[in-house]
Amino acid sequence: MSDAVTLMKQEVGRAAANQVQSGSIVGLGTGSTTAFAIQFIGERLQSGELKDIRGIPTSFQAIVLARKYGIPLVGLDEVDHVDVAIDGADEVDPQKNLIKGGGAAHTQEKIVDSLAAKFIVVVDSGKLSDKLGTTFLLPVEVIPMGVAPVMRAIAKMGGQPDLRMGVKKAGPVVSDNGNLIVDVKFDGGIDHPAELEKTLNNIPGVVENGIFAGVADEVLIGEVIDSKASVRSM
Repeated sequence: MSDAVTLMKQEVGRAAANQVQSGSIVGLGTGSTTAFAIQFIGERLQSGELKDIRGIPTSFQAIVLARKYGIPLVGLDEVDHVDVAIDGADEVDPQKNLIKGGGAAHTQEKIVDSLAAKFIVVVDSGKLSDKLGTTFLLPVEVIPMGVAPVMRAIAKMGGQPDLRMGVKKAGPVVSDNGNLIVDVKFDGGIDHPAELEKTLNNIPGVVENGIFAGVADEVLIGEVIDSKASVRSM
């Protein structure tokens, strides 16, 4: 990452972290931009600017970062609400619908992000598209024994499914939940995200897919303009 891009991700993360108030239960998302938000929440806690924060992690990455920056963690069995969640996205359309799951953490992310009273999405401008599925494949988490029938069902729907394989690891990517990820291409993109989200989740063997329709409340977009970092709200 160039210095300008890193700075831009930091500024977006900072803008989201600055919305967290003392006494909040905060959903901690996954990814490079969200990592900066977790860092800045931790710094605000250490300085005393924030008090009594509890974090709910959405992945092993979030757990590691929260511990590193001193954010106390709780599970969903210990709380009855989430005040705010901060998370990234792989693709965002003009209606604030998202595709997530590039990091294979979308199932836990969707549980936490959907519960939050306010869900803030942090992205760079490269993640914006006119229509979901045109710049990013749709991740679908599948239990291992269901992979073949799920891929056949998706193909019948007109999708082109591909089992995600590991990098620096032989064999497929395994999610934090012990499942596999099928990445799906839809020629021409996704026309009706909310409908497709439900249809895919009704295929037996599918745990969750990466469409987040109608979940995001605010999208913070980082941009590099004349080598300066700026943040705007969608």
